[in-house]
Amino acid sequence: MKISILSGKGGTGKTTVATNLAKTLGYMYVDCDVEEPNGFIFLKPKIIKDNEVKVLVPTIDYDKCTLCGKCVKACQFNAIANTGKDIMIFEKLCHSCGTCVLVCSQDAIVEKSRTIGKIDIGETAEIKCIRGLLTVGEPMAGPIISQIKGMIDDKDVLIDCAPGSSCNVVKAIIDTDYAILVTEPTKFGLHDLHIATQLVRKMGIPFGVIINRSDEYVNLITDYCKDNNITILGQIPFDKKIANLYSKGKLLVEDNEYRSMFLEIAQKLKGVVLCS
Repeated sequence: MKISILSGKGGTGKTTVATNLAKTLGYMYVDCDVEEPNGFIFLKPKIIKDNEVKVLVPTIDYDKCTLCGKCVKACQFNAIANTGKDIMIFEKLCHSCGTCVLVCSQDAIVEKSRTIGKIDIGETAEIKCIRGLLTVGEPMAGPIISQIKGMIDDKDVLIDCAPGSSCNVVKAIIDTDYAILVTEPTKFGLHDLHIATQLVRKMGIPFGVIINRSDEYVNLITDYCKDNNITILGQIPFDKKIANLYSKGKLLVEDNEYRSMFLEIAQKLKGVVLCS
């Protein structure tokens, strides 16, 4: 079962839910929040392998180039410019589509590889772990997420997605069997939960909600879920003890009280998934 964990809003506790559920269920943990991966801080796996992630970008052979500008016109991402004296390549705008190579009648464009990040593969005593890390300053996380998705070989996986509802989130949740939306009882949380709900419904992925930092304003979320026929899988209380564990890089399930809470969430999740 491939389960994706996402949130319309950053900072709702998505990684807290993902890491603790992975530990509880014994599922493989995959961190696709490659711009800010922090799941390994809590799971503390031993890194056994790391792979560089490379993309192809064009380079110009000026002995052959006639400055015709066909490559400039063909590029849909404005990654190539003709100055009249030479052809400029903006590598970080390039999407590695290869169109420029195809349209160049002089065979003056060849592709070279460029490193944009890496993927770490690790393991704990109980579970396998994968995370992607986008190099600081690189704008496109998609190639790393795609490569991570191709490396998943376990049938039971929890995919920790980036916050929001961007292309990176879409790429991460494609082909998952179920989605968990993590939210918080605030107006911002409700607003972005609505966006995330629209996304998973449009993609046809069954889903449920976990409410983090649940407090006296929780009706803001529970009423929305009731009105929209959304399953609430569980609630995590707004508790200073939880903040203390988190600040020390500890999993909540290391505490008996919260281990019971996540066991209940896991049990409900299994029941819902089997019925979906």
